Amino acid sequence: MEEIIKLNAFVSWSGGKDGALSYYRAMKNFHVTHLLNMVAENGQISRSHGIRTGVLRLQAEAMDLTIVQTKSSWETYEAEFKRALSGLKDKGIEVGIFGDIDFEEHREWVERVSRESGLEAVLPLWGEKNRENLIKELIETGFKAVVVATKKNLLGPEWLGRRIDRDFVRDISKIKGVDISGEKGEYHTLVISGPIFKKRINILKSEKVSRGEHSFLDILECELAENVAGAPTD
Repeated sequence: MEEIIKLNAFVSWSGGKDGALSYYRAMKNFHVTHLLNMVAENGQISRSHGIRTGVLRLQAEAMDLTIVQTKSSWETYEAEFKRALSGLKDKGIEVGIFGDIDFEEHREWVERVSRESGLEAVLPLWGEKNRENLIKELIETGFKAVVVATKKNLLGPEWLGRRIDRDFVRDISKIKGVDISGEKGEYHTLVISGPIFKKRINILKSEKVSRGEHSFLDILECELAENVAGAPTD
């Protein structure tokens, strides 16, 4: 039987559940080699979710992948993103994996900047209408993730640090106007283990902080640990 050669790919990475599930779904068709993470100008936190860059590097280490962290302001975001894509293309990467679900303007943007950089954009979660099924897939597949950011006018700081599990699905489903997947920015997550991880992340020290319209779980200390065989997924 002729061996199928997979195209090399990167995952657009902010540390959360949608990127992780997109990576997992894409694995059967693509060979993921890199994560691309956009960070603030100071180089200390991620551009979108406010996660410390060192935590994201630890995630990449747990997955045994190379992470490219590119600094930008919101004004220079597209130019810096495309510069990063060009660098990835030079490394032999042909495909970008993105975690967008249904924001048409996001899809148009990632497809355009990828095309202009000579890459193909793939969105494995695109068009998933049943948000609850998407979250259940994440849980049942064995991913573990925690809430690390919330939009203050929708979710209080008590949600920070909560595990994405069946209790989370039950509770957040009761809140009017909140997308269960957080697709409108209601909350963001950090994935700490799962089927794409060779090791897991233990959060040792954190604190809740407020920045503008959002609350964040600032992870001050964490470590890699061996995965536990047969550990429950929920």
